[in-house]
Amino acid sequence: MSRFVATVLANEEIMPATHVLTIDAGARARNAAPGQFLHIRCGGPGQILLRRPMSIYRSEGEALQLMIRNVGKGSSWLTSRPPGEELDCLGPQGHGFQLDGKAGHLLMVGGGYGVAPLVGLAERALRRGGSVTLAVGAATADLVFPVRLLPAEIEYLVATDDGSAGHHGRVTELLPDRLDWADAIYACGPVAMMAALAALVRNEGKSPRTQIAMEERMGCSMGVCLGCVVETTKGPKRVCTDGPVFDIGQIVWREPPPTALVGAQNGHL
Repeated sequence: MSRFVATVLANEEIMPATHVLTIDAGARARNAAPGQFLHIRCGGPGQILLRRPMSIYRSEGEALQLMIRNVGKGSSWLTSRPPGEELDCLGPQGHGFQLDGKAGHLLMVGGGYGVAPLVGLAERALRRGGSVTLAVGAATADLVFPVRLLPAEIEYLVATDDGSAGHHGRVTELLPDRLDWADAIYACGPVAMMAALAALVRNEGKSPRTQIAMEERMGCSMGVCLGCVVETTKGPKRVCTDGPVFDIGQIVWREPPPTALVGAQNGHL
């Protein structure tokens, strides 16, 4: 973990209330992995107490990109930062996704904002010669990640809660036909979506390695405050330092509420 000051290079709105912030992170960007995050101070002195965790969306050279949805005070402040503004950052934090060199067919599953770390991961997999299917769930068509921002080689599947784009229903309903094809699975999104994915993999009797990035509220991002602890088969683990990426079999899933929808949540505030 290291603290640094990053300069905003560009700020682009890619969907309603969703921006991609490109920042100059120097040498840190070269070693950043999809699934890691930055912990960013928001606002002026005394305005917003806690830093905000933001997933790394893409990296190129010394630039990092963050996909940020405006859902609260911290994210609202970040999405309004102009080029030239400086950001006080910690990171990159945590453990990111690991690409399996023996996996040729990769299935990636994103719920809502959870698609953010999967885009950069998919690009890395394609450069290694892999085949990628990306399945994304969102509440409505307006919140579906734009296909124009994806490499043409990716098979792109969409589900929306209201049926306004793609499959009408949950993104996990698109997956059973792809499980035999997949050598490895990567996912990020609401807890309900990932619990459903865990049950699907278990019930279908499939055994591709499945890595997931957990989204939790964080206070310190250094493992001290214990505000982001999740229950695992090896006891309590901190998402900020032990994760955010875990093997799906490690997580002890609680039964989701019957009305839980997949794709509409956003864990970064």
